[in-house]
Amino acid sequence: MVNVVEILRGRGLVEAVTAPELEGVLTKPATVYAGFDPTSASLQAGNLVAVMAQAHFQRAGHSVIALIGGATGMIGDPSGKDQERQLLSVETVRRNADGIRENLSRFLDFSHPSAPARIVNNYDWLGGFSYLEFLRDVGKHFRMGTMLGRESVRARLNSAAGMSYTEFSYQMLQAYDFLHLYDTAGCTVQVGGSDQWGNITAGIDLIRRQRGAEAYGLTTPLICDSNGQKFGKSEGNAVYLNADRTSPYAFYQFFFRSADTDVIRYLKTFTFAPLEEIAGLEAQTAAEPEKRAAQRRLAVDVTRGVHGEAGLQSAERASAVLFGESMDGLNADELLDVFRDVPSIVLPRAQVAGAAVVALAELAGLCATRGAARRLIESGGFYVNNRRVADLAVTVGDGDLVNGRLLVLRSGKKNFYLVKVE
Repeated sequence: MVNVVEILRGRGLVEAVTAPELEGVLTKPATVYAGFDPTSASLQAGNLVAVMAQAHFQRAGHSVIALIGGATGMIGDPSGKDQERQLLSVETVRRNADGIRENLSRFLDFSHPSAPARIVNNYDWLGGFSYLEFLRDVGKHFRMGTMLGRESVRARLNSAAGMSYTEFSYQMLQAYDFLHLYDTAGCTVQVGGSDQWGNITAGIDLIRRQRGAEAYGLTTPLICDSNGQKFGKSEGNAVYLNADRTSPYAFYQFFFRSADTDVIRYLKTFTFAPLEEIAGLEAQTAAEPEKRAAQRRLAVDVTRGVHGEAGLQSAERASAVLFGESMDGLNADELLDVFRDVPSIVLPRAQVAGAAVVALAELAGLCATRGAARRLIESGGFYVNNRRVADLAVTVGDGDLVNGRLLVLRSGKKNFYLVKVE
């Protein structure tokens, strides 16, 4: 089999492994799992690191399991957090879990002929445990000194917020997940972010104590940009995989705007582009950074993977609008997404439909005076919906209003102004 750890290392997807023997274990087909907390109905860009790692394992011939934390999501993982998460209801967790299943299906092959990916929900086994049963059957195998010594626990205990017993118990629940999957699916490898090291090693210890067997862990780095900003819901910069949370256009633009110092690392992390091609893009970026070839490849590959070919085409059409290309095929909501940061004005329909463009340019604020609007039109620099207006007598027709509620004015190449019609 191909050396999947070597592949992951080459793409910067390995932070640490729990034992050097892991590479030898993975010379034969193994079962690998990664967990996803259902704190939202959509995964976000930061989660793609674990998803891509799972996809590489499956491509290398291993069986992969995606675990939805239906039970642990009701508790909240304290790892990497400085305060306790909000507890979620059973209904919210179930709804979020359904959304995550859909997200994962875009990357993992659930119909693979020999090793189809699987999705499991830990509520199915943890939800039936009584408190006394869990303490007797699981809790007795944990030692307080070890639990208190974990970095994630120490950090929280030393913080102003402290740590509740509920959060402290989380590592036992995740450890039992590993044991359960070892027993029921022969799972011997867990993959998670670097903040999951303590939880992963807790599971390995539990399997060793209860089954006398060896299990392994591999952690991926937490992805940050060159400014140290982490991708994550709690960081205020979440980019979601669901189109109703982050549009294909906004998703595409997020990756297209990647800094030159970040883009090559992101290509290795978030795409399957061959390393030889990435090296070529790196050289091109160094020589011709203004062409943004690496950024475009990154945005195309990730958007296609998340939103499919139709989503990519929609994102590219919307992006092209910013460079003066046709708006045909885009609806008002898509255009509002494209032009969310440009100046706008809300006007009643009676002041827009049938209005002379000269008057509307002044009324909307694109031009300071009607005379300035005339001069702009005469110089060929005035556009309505990215179509040049050459006649001073042109009026706005009903057909010019996108979905009857939006008009895009433009002065020159990039000076856009929105008219939102009531």
